[in-house]
Amino acid sequence: MSITALAVENSLLSVFVRFLINLAIIFILIRIIYYRFSKKEENVFSFFLMGIVIFMLVSLLENVEVQIGIALGLFALFAIIRFRTVNMSAKDMTYFFTTIGISIINSQADLQPPVLGAVLVNSIILITALLLEIFMQGKTLNSFTLDYNNHDLLKPELRKELLNDLSLKTGHKIEKIKIEKMNIEKGSAELTIWFKEKNK
Repeated sequence: MSITALAVENSLLSVFVRFLINLAIIFILIRIIYYRFSKKEENVFSFFLMGIVIFMLVSLLENVEVQIGIALGLFALFAIIRFRTVNMSAKDMTYFFTTIGISIINSQADLQPPVLGAVLVNSIILITALLLEIFMQGKTLNSFTLDYNNHDLLKPELRKELLNDLSLKTGHKIEKIKIEKMNIEKGSAELTIWFKEKNK
């Protein structure tokens, strides 16, 4: 049996071969690209398992002739319910949905020509993710919110001193600050600060 035949059939062997290919693509995307630049171990497990489960679900739903729109709707509903309270950055969510997209594409495997089409699409996604990571490395800012109790430095004319004080206390080079809330009675404020991640 040729590779082309395996790519378009819905037999158990075909699904298994496409599963191995999908697993390899997800490994490159998540372990080699995502983890290398983010170092967020807690998301690697979720992304891997999500990609595997979605691949299997879409393959099964295709075999029992359930429309792909219903499947995508179920995945979207699950994502909203599960991740609505999780503090995930836009970048993490992008990798999450990229994992879903790759798994769906590889589970269908009906691109023409079958093998070359699948290789081309997966390669475009992986190369784009890698190039964006390399290009944006050191240029994107991370952020978090904290309570700050030195209200004397919150004056606009003391912004430079405030940046220096926050950089000293947090250990990060603070680039930007936004005052979210102020409590005049307690002399404190809730700040969102942005900083550049140090090279690992």
